[in-house]
Amino acid sequence: MIAGNKYLLKKDNLITFDSVSLRTLLEGSKTPLMVLLENKIRDNIQTFNKIFNSVFGNYQGFYSFKANFLPEVCRIIQSEGIGAEIVGIPELNLALRLGYSSDKIIAGGPYLPDEFIEKCVINEVREIIIYNINDIKRVNEISEKYGKSQNLCLRINSQKFGSKLGIILDAKTLSKLKKLLQDCENVCLKTILSHRATQMNNFEQFRINLENVAQAYNQLGNSGIKIENINLGGGFPEAVVIPEKQLKKIALNLKEHMELLEINVNQIYFEPGRYFVGDAGIFLTEIIKITDDRWIFLNIGNNICPKFARCSLRFYNASKIDASHKFKTSIAGIIPTDQDILVKDYFFTQSLDEGDIIIITNVGAYTLTFSNRFPYSLPPIILVSGTNVKKIFDPIIDRDFSLQ
Repeated sequence: MIAGNKYLLKKDNLITFDSVSLRTLLEGSKTPLMVLLENKIRDNIQTFNKIFNSVFGNYQGFYSFKANFLPEVCRIIQSEGIGAEIVGIPELNLALRLGYSSDKIIAGGPYLPDEFIEKCVINEVREIIIYNINDIKRVNEISEKYGKSQNLCLRINSQKFGSKLGIILDAKTLSKLKKLLQDCENVCLKTILSHRATQMNNFEQFRINLENVAQAYNQLGNSGIKIENINLGGGFPEAVVIPEKQLKKIALNLKEHMELLEINVNQIYFEPGRYFVGDAGIFLTEIIKITDDRWIFLNIGNNICPKFARCSLRFYNASKIDASHKFKTSIAGIIPTDQDILVKDYFFTQSLDEGDIIIITNVGAYTLTFSNRFPYSLPPIILVSGTNVKKIFDPIIDRDFSLQ
């Protein structure tokens, strides 16, 4: 396996993506190229569901569209029975178009324009997530206008140093919240949410997040506000980074800690994004320049593989895949700035040649979301499933992908 991915294999100098050879993929396309592995996405979802359904009898999964909002990706996830967590109208339109049930859509974020609230209310989404308690009144007014009753989820500040997202439940805020909920007859607070970080790979980080939820749960309960569900967000790393055994250990520890904290709820939500799609994405690129001090330049950079995506990047020289990858090499991109560095002192092959094909793994989550394009077009994107290869984005025909 390459990068621990059973759908990315090398044998006798032959590299296969699921059941399709690298050679076949490159016959019809030039680099750079993005490859998505459908069966890896499905495996990741099924593993996550198996573990969390076995530990929590009341688990609900919602895919964070912002991780990768390509329609084909979201369609695969919908077909596995996972709900949608979305932050704006374009994502909501996509979820509805793909057939996501309204009861499996939770929507909201720091920015809630009236037209977004209105569309959520009209389509009766499961919950609207509130980051600012002043938005409760706005949701109520729009719900009243359409004769609807809208369920809400309160985003609690994670208490992580420097975080400004979500609500801090001090005495003044609790008093205001209680009055708002009493006065607003067309909304009902059902759920509280806390999301701490990304790439969380040990229970300690999840424990801190759970205890933050427990504190809010008790504060609200003591104020006479009953909470039916909790949402612990996402934050899981790529599936190849966190072994199944470790994922189950985290789930079991969460369950045990919930019982110690006496949190009794109808349902517990999780919002995996990176875990579902991160390791299902691969970039195929090539070396376009080599310096004497072992810097190589690829024909992609932070324009499409941004550091802000926080991916667990792995680099392989596909043209010399059987050679030892143990010689320190720094890798840069094509944006005309010295800031465009993908990695420094990475262990790579000793022999380097212009034109060598480079594999970058674990790029399925947030690379497209956070990409800035710069002056370059997006790469073609293909979906591989078994022996089937489908081009799902062509920059010449599609020009750019859009959620609209």
